Amino acid sequence: MTLENKEDVTVLILKFKRAAGLTWEGIAEKIGMSPVWTHSACMGMNAMPKDKAEALVKVLALPQEAALILEESPTKVWEQRVPTDPCIYRLYEIVGVYGPTIKALIHEKFGDGIMSAIDFDMSVTRVENPKGDRVKIEMSGKYLAYNSW
Repeated sequence: MTLENKEDVTVLILKFKRAAGLTWEGIAEKIGMSPVWTHSACMGMNAMPKDKAEALVKVLALPQEAALILEESPTKVWEQRVPTDPCIYRLYEIVGVYGPTIKALIHEKFGDGIMSAIDFDMSVTRVENPKGDRVKIEMSGKYLAYNSW
């Protein structure tokens, strides 16, 4: 198989991950990165540093040419329609309902600006609860003020 782009590499990563019986947390641990970043980079949304790309190739026994493609800067394009997958839709709904609230609170606490999605950390954890376990998503992004010239 000839690998030509990030989409080709993503298909191969998913195939080899499944065959190896690995989790994203397991892969992330083996390459020394977070599961969130590892998955995002494997889906083609981030460029991997050379050492991480080579580590992933080794962990999943991918063809060596995959490392070079993983190192390339991505063009971040995603579906612009309302998602229909229930898990993704609920996150979309959360942003739709609480996005203006989050924006208002950021502006009150920091001023006119945004939370960076470049200088950004995220974790997804399971929290036990007697009413049913909960999903905890924590996001932390650098505050970037808008320039006022």
